[in-house]
Amino acid sequence: MPQNDAPCPIVLIIAGSGPTDMNGNTIGTELKNNSLRMLAEGLAAKGIASVRYDKRGIGESTQVGFKEEELRFEHYIEDAISWAAMLRSDKRFSKIVIAGHSEGSLIGMVATARSKDVDAFISIAGAGRPAYEIIEEQLMRQPEQIQREASSINKELREGRQVEEVPAYLAALYRKSVQPYLISWFRYSPTEEIKKIKVPVLIAQGDKDIQVPVADAEKLYAARLFSSFLIVENMNHVLKHCESTDMLIQMTTYRAPELPIKSELIDSIARFIKQ
Repeated sequence: MPQNDAPCPIVLIIAGSGPTDMNGNTIGTELKNNSLRMLAEGLAAKGIASVRYDKRGIGESTQVGFKEEELRFEHYIEDAISWAAMLRSDKRFSKIVIAGHSEGSLIGMVATARSKDVDAFISIAGAGRPAYEIIEEQLMRQPEQIQREASSINKELREGRQVEEVPAYLAALYRKSVQPYLISWFRYSPTEEIKKIKVPVLIAQGDKDIQVPVADAEKLYAARLFSSFLIVENMNHVLKHCESTDMLIQMTTYRAPELPIKSELIDSIARFIKQ
């Protein structure tokens, strides 16, 4: 919360994929960057409140009896819609904004389009392509056999069919318990979902992001030309300053919880919300 008593805007911050917690850190690894926590603190300094939360099944939102095979992408969307409805009922807040980072961008844009409580949407490092395309691109450096097998599995999942036999070297990606989630996730195309949003949109992207390239942000903008569009120079996927796309140099920022995020991003988001 900012240091004032007047009603203020509030941003619902949605984290990215995998075991990424509310602060933007990868649970169980040394990849601690505090990017989303810094975003929240930066917005508070500019008079804008925020909520960030562990998505269900992650961190503090892990429940007793939680089963991975029961998780669906729609659960994340429904949770975001519920958060927005709760915030709308709170008289401390003048407007409700959803900001999704990485995979959280797709969650946020679908929730924004479906909710009657959201006044604006912000995509931060959001993909402009369906998840299966990104997975196949990430496997381009693997042997052709692995690429073909992954593409074949993706085709089955896209058609709603689970795959019984998965090669051991692809089991981490396509294990049986995660396939229902992948089936639900693969149904969504960011460029189609962003067209459904009727409120103002800001698309923000760093030009040194080695996980989501600028081309993805351009795809989102091309799908919704009346959006605000921001490219932050020398910003990477975890919103930190980085002048190189070299993996080793990039990873130092993924493990730098004290390194601030780009002030230009905070300033631009604050300006967008207040306008």
